Amino acid sequence: MRILRSRSFRASVSDSNYHFNVGFRRFVTSCRAVVLPRFGGPEVLELRPNVSVPDLKPHEVLVRTRAVSINPLDTRMRSGYGRSIFEPLLPLILGRDISGEVAAVGDSVRGLSIGQEVFGALHPTAVRGTYADYAILSDEELAPKPASVTHVEASVIPFAALTAWRALKSTARIAEGQRVLVVGGGGAVGLAAIQISVAQGCYVTTTCGKQSIDRVLAAGAEQAVDYTEDIELVIKGKFDAVLDTIGGPETERISINFLKRGGHYMTLQGEAASLTDRYGIAFGLPVATAVLLKKQNLYRCSHGIEYWWTYMRADSEGLFEIRKLSEAGKLNIPVEKTFPITQVIEAHEAKEKKQIHGKVVLKFD
Repeated sequence: MRILRSRSFRASVSDSNYHFNVGFRRFVTSCRAVVLPRFGGPEVLELRPNVSVPDLKPHEVLVRTRAVSINPLDTRMRSGYGRSIFEPLLPLILGRDISGEVAAVGDSVRGLSIGQEVFGALHPTAVRGTYADYAILSDEELAPKPASVTHVEASVIPFAALTAWRALKSTARIAEGQRVLVVGGGGAVGLAAIQISVAQGCYVTTTCGKQSIDRVLAAGAEQAVDYTEDIELVIKGKFDAVLDTIGGPETERISINFLKRGGHYMTLQGEAASLTDRYGIAFGLPVATAVLLKKQNLYRCSHGIEYWWTYMRADSEGLFEIRKLSEAGKLNIPVEKTFPITQVIEAHEAKEKKQIHGKVVLKFD
């Protein structure tokens, strides 16, 4: 790690022997990071000792990383998902979630201070991710870490919870007394969706694997249905909102038919990235837009419902509310296993082989 002087922003530097915040301001110019030089299996990941840390922009924050979670997006990107977008930008750094401490802040940052514990998540298209000793996020992508949880526990919350938040609160605008169906409630986004809906006063039904039934019921779901059953016969009534974390034509068909007129269907498995990969950015994005508009018009006419592809996005208000829910013990995503960052390949291999079904966290010393 290299430290240089600068007048452009405030900074704090620490190691095992000292911690200081000095008037002439110091900042990190390089650090360890897990780099993806090419697409492929877990073996392509490289832990490099001296990866450049860019200068901070006015609204950016330098975070000393303590823990990051491995999201499905990380393993998919590593394998080539979003190739048309990311291949010209290789090598890149994976990782979206983070929990750590503020090491430096840009000149326009006012809500966060040096040394403060924070958590947050980067946008899905970020090139410099969080698998690094020092990560850079905008001030809107961060919030004070819930004091009631550890860095490991905090690191699994933001990306999954913000994904669910955008679908349920920003898009569907769920309200007290409504019925919500979460397809695939056993995953991190599904668990977050259940707890956000329950906190809003909604009645939640979810589908999941047998091994997750106790977990989703503990999260607040009123009904949990094994996805191997005939859910069209087991689940009764109509719903105001459906969040589909699984996707696929058959799951979509079934989910659409569970909605009331005026309801919202939201899927995490939108076709934008796959169509862009197939046709390239120039043609893929217009094709994806056309496909989405066609489906929206189709379902408005045939079922009277709203249809959406939903993605995580930075939402400072949402992250603040998620923090409050976590502090109150109303939002918890269990961590199944942790690995040191030096074992990132082993961690990705374990997820690839489905040896670990729950959340996996990479810890930084």
